[in-house]
Amino acid sequence: MTESHHDVLIIGGGAAGLALALEIADRRAVTLLQPTPDTRGASRWAQGGIAAVLSPSDDVDDHVADTLVAGDGLCDEAAVRFTVDQGPAAIAWLLSLGVPFTPDPDPSAGYPYHLTREGGHGARRIIHADDATGRAVIETLERHVGTHANITVRHDLSAIALIADTAGHCRGARCLDEASQLHVLMARDTVLATGGASGLYRHTTSPHPASGEGMMMAAELGAELMNLEFQQFHPTCLYDPQGAPFLISEAVRGEGGYLLGAGGERFMPNIDPRAELAPRDIVARAIDTEMQRNGLDHVWLDIRHLGEEAIRHHFPTIHAHCASRGLDLARTPIPVVPAAHYSCGGVSTDLSGATTVPRLYAIGEVACTGLHGANRMASNSLLECLAFARGCARHLAERHSDSTAPLIEHPQGTAPPSREMIAELGDALRNVMSARVAIVRSDAGLAEAARRLAELSERYTAHLARTAPDPDAASLWHALRLARLTVASARMRRESRGLHHNPDCPLHADAAPSPSRIYLSALEAS
Repeated sequence: MTESHHDVLIIGGGAAGLALALEIADRRAVTLLQPTPDTRGASRWAQGGIAAVLSPSDDVDDHVADTLVAGDGLCDEAAVRFTVDQGPAAIAWLLSLGVPFTPDPDPSAGYPYHLTREGGHGARRIIHADDATGRAVIETLERHVGTHANITVRHDLSAIALIADTAGHCRGARCLDEASQLHVLMARDTVLATGGASGLYRHTTSPHPASGEGMMMAAELGAELMNLEFQQFHPTCLYDPQGAPFLISEAVRGEGGYLLGAGGERFMPNIDPRAELAPRDIVARAIDTEMQRNGLDHVWLDIRHLGEEAIRHHFPTIHAHCASRGLDLARTPIPVVPAAHYSCGGVSTDLSGATTVPRLYAIGEVACTGLHGANRMASNSLLECLAFARGCARHLAERHSDSTAPLIEHPQGTAPPSREMIAELGDALRNVMSARVAIVRSDAGLAEAARRLAELSERYTAHLARTAPDPDAASLWHALRLARLTVASARMRRESRGLHHNPDCPLHADAAPSPSRIYLSALEAS
């Protein structure tokens, strides 16, 4: 075991973690953990873009209003306005770093970069880098992080647990290297930027999704978790059971794509006046219903009417990827299916990213800021990463407190479970969540999920409860407990709202909506 001391420790190297590192590094020394950077995380795979009020014809109040509507009554309006207000400055910052956003060739356009429109937005306000915005943003941020003298990036360490002291403060993290050797990283301030929990499900839009590890590491220290039941399913993931997950951007519908059902006819205009541009919860649920009603494995997304030139211009990455799988988008509709995409719940934070645990912060998808409410509006996620990374940086720049309380001893690790046992647990967990806690969930299904997950927990606790010297085993232990807390949160919400749809209570509750708050103690008491 090795022990080292750090000023600001950032766990996670997606858009939120990288942006925070750059924003704070001129004031404080940063250690950034970014294991296997070429594959992990969701930011790199974001296609559509970043929502911000950039056009002279757009308005901050309109963006706020659209977000509140999409969040189905559960957004924190202060968090929404905080985020939206920072949009123009955040985009200007990215431009100053050299992010290659797509220009608008129209000389009469009111803004020099092309703005597209996506579901839930009443205006064109999505700035993008072709159809690979996440990759462009991440690569630009990584380039600047890699040359900053006050930032140390560790690609060889994976955090498996946080360190607490007897005063209830976070003091850093326990990590494993590639040889499964333990490293104790003590830190004055620790920031989680570990991503969401879509990895709890069988079908996802990311090849290597997070499974809520950061959420559970925070919960182990007593942090409050919020709104776990609101897991967003992106309506249009490429349906290809033999291939890796691949997202078909919301912008495809924003530029005029149609969803087609069993008879080759559009079904969205009969469901919502916004048709294919309705918020994601509505579109995903409509696709699920169409599939169930007609016994389909998928529906189709049709952009043939746009013409090959427009398709290649607006969606070069999607066009090339689909072509590699034998699909000519100018002649063939795209088979699509909803897939787990974005966690609207997570570690509860304030506007500076502070959690309920002193000296522990959370930004990006791991956090629940109140921006998304019961459903995330398209392209607000990268905006949230930037807004809260910058807000957290301002707070950390003014903070210089320390804790000298004794550390709480951590249990020693046990022998790791076998690869076969880890695979079996992961498969069983994802099967339960996908079957019973997905787009539509019922009282009976949630009860069955709670029972099955409790059985899995009892069966595997002896192997995974302690910090085994294996990052995959630690990840699955976090995932199993987070899945149980997610089911508990869903069972507590006796209404259908946003991403949580239960036919046994199909309407909004009579009482004013409120966030669902839960702690690890709820699981320990069950």
